[in-house]
Amino acid sequence: MELERPLPHPITPEARPYWEGLREHRLMLPGCLDCGRSFFYPRIVCPYCHSRQIVWTQASGRGRLHAFEIAYQPMGRAFTVKPPYVLAMIELEEGPRMMSNLINVEPDPRAIRCDMPVEVVFERLTDEITLPLFQPARAAGGGR
Repeated sequence: MELERPLPHPITPEARPYWEGLREHRLMLPGCLDCGRSFFYPRIVCPYCHSRQIVWTQASGRGRLHAFEIAYQPMGRAFTVKPPYVLAMIELEEGPRMMSNLINVEPDPRAIRCDMPVEVVFERLTDEITLPLFQPARAAGGGR
């Protein structure tokens, strides 16, 4: 199987719960026991209060599109995802922002708008690596 993007190398111990959660189709976020804030990217100290009292919780997987760019050229030779595709900054319901791709939507500025509701979908690349991607949120009550 040929992959469309290079594999990330999740080698840091502080990121292990994040990658293990993704394999189980759960978006896990680190948070601080002292100040109560969630954050992203995984690290050993809270970026807000510098506490080392870090816990992991499952995120809702919902958020809003904070910013986006439609790429019309490949990012590099290692990426074979066919352009155009949408690079997205997602603001999660829990507060942190994360970079991803917006999928299952026409890569057209008339179809995408900042602040649109989005939800996570999981793309399994290998037995060890699953990525969180986002798509426009389905309407409430619209079954899965």
